[in-house]
Amino acid sequence: MEEKREKTEIATFGGGCFWCTEAIFKRLKGVVSVTSGYTGGKRENPSYEQVSTGATGHAEAIQITFDPNVISYEKLLDVFWNTHDPTTLNQQGADVGTQYRSVLFYHSPEQKEKALRSKEQIEKNHIYNDPIVTEIAPFAAFYTAEEHHQNYYDANPVYPYCNIVISPKIRKLLELYGSDVKEEYK
Repeated sequence: MEEKREKTEIATFGGGCFWCTEAIFKRLKGVVSVTSGYTGGKRENPSYEQVSTGATGHAEAIQITFDPNVISYEKLLDVFWNTHDPTTLNQQGADVGTQYRSVLFYHSPEQKEKALRSKEQIEKNHIYNDPIVTEIAPFAAFYTAEEHHQNYYDANPVYPYCNIVISPKIRKLLELYGSDVKEEYK
């Protein structure tokens, strides 16, 4: 008898520092895995040091493998819009540069349509006072970040950046999406 496999999909988001976005999305029910990495630029297999210069064109991003039977792409988009500032061009807080831009990379025409529709809805509802600057672009390639960048928040919870920047985002996630958070993270 053949083992039944779950159908998973991929989403790729850039919302500032990948330590932050990874820590948020890995906590959601239906998310199978989250990988920190680089995408949206021209250089193949870039290093963190290269991406940090801003010269590669890559954004720090995460690639999410998720089960659409548990969590929808639309829910992931909702969490994306509400856990970072999509109105600051090439910046999230003190993190400044094109590598920290707000960007959604779509993997299919359906994801593109959903991303455009969600952005339009956020703008229509005037969730933010300033215009949304989030880029919506086709996915091309994803380069996994160095191992020490993976699961950074959970591995370094007392690091000052984690306490000052990431912990408030986790609290906001729990406040807004508590029922969507995996039990082990509540």
